[in-house]
Amino acid sequence: MLRRKIVVQLKNGLQAQVATEFVRKASLYTSDIDILKDGRLSVAKSIISVMCLAIRKGEEVTLIADGIDEQKAIQELGEFISCNSK
Repeated sequence: MLRRKIVVQLKNGLQAQVATEFVRKASLYTSDIDILKDGRLSVAKSIISVMCLAIRKGEEVTLIADGIDEQKAIQELGEFISCNSK
């Protein structure tokens, strides 16, 4: 199991279209992937779960992945939400 803390740099946070893109990326991995924000744990492969976190730019989240491709998942998803070009 891997964990990585990340400060979200997405222009509008992890909302609407960007959240959908994030969930699509997360769904490509076989590992279980979760997002932890303010003590609330959500499944990264569920758009409803991700949207319920209401993640905004500048907030810190923790990505948690457990499985055979956990390292690649954490790296790619971490880069995605720490990027400020979306």
